[in-house]
Amino acid sequence: MTTPQRYDRIAFVASPGAEAQQALTELTRVYGNHAPDDADVVVALGGDGLMLQTLHRHMRSGKPIYGMHRGTVGFLMNEFSTHDLHARLAAARDTEINPLLMRATDVHGKAHVHHAINEVSLFRQSHQAARLRILIDEHERMPELVADGIMVATPAGSTAYNLSAQGPILPINAALLALTPISAFRPRRWRGALLPNSAFVVIEVLEGEKRPVAAVADHDEARDVRRVEVISDRTISMRMLFDPGHSLEERILREQFGY
Repeated sequence: MTTPQRYDRIAFVASPGAEAQQALTELTRVYGNHAPDDADVVVALGGDGLMLQTLHRHMRSGKPIYGMHRGTVGFLMNEFSTHDLHARLAAARDTEINPLLMRATDVHGKAHVHHAINEVSLFRQSHQAARLRILIDEHERMPELVADGIMVATPAGSTAYNLSAQGPILPINAALLALTPISAFRPRRWRGALLPNSAFVVIEVLEGEKRPVAAVADHDEARDVRRVEVISDRTISMRMLFDPGHSLEERILREQFGY
């Protein structure tokens, strides 16, 4: 029988909202609050936005992240409670995720390198639709996509913006990425593609001077890009903790059945 992991030293982080700040005060009074570098686990109090910020901040630390919902959207969070947090953490289940690595080159030749946990997106910057060329593993798969943009989404991000753009929901453990167009005009009926998570995705911007395009990795933006490269960064593994019966895998499965 596996011995439960103990998380005695907890670092709390909270969004600036009143609900999250009150939770921070209550939990700190009961459990203390260690510096993240000295903690066994980081507990994030807020919504999905704070969870993404916390994952980015501690991406290379190897520390598990446990979220409690004290914000607006809480898909990535557990239910909030101040009761017996040490026992909840010990019983929590691990979910490991890998981020995307984006390398975007702009019109001046400058490279912008960022990680994304949810998705890398390209958007038109003006009133005109973007014209994009898509290559997968150095093979041209689409000579021209005319659309508002396109995104590469991870399983963890497949229920976020990807789902709003009519992209597929991916099981959290699926070795897949979703390539999803945003308001495609031509080919009009193209709904995207499922790619292995080993795929090397390159998106080239056609007529960039006339139809400028921005690239965004979660919240890091590069404007006037000409070429965007995206690949899953297998050198980084992040651990998210979820209460039994409420794992990210279970939530994504439920989302596919509409509840």
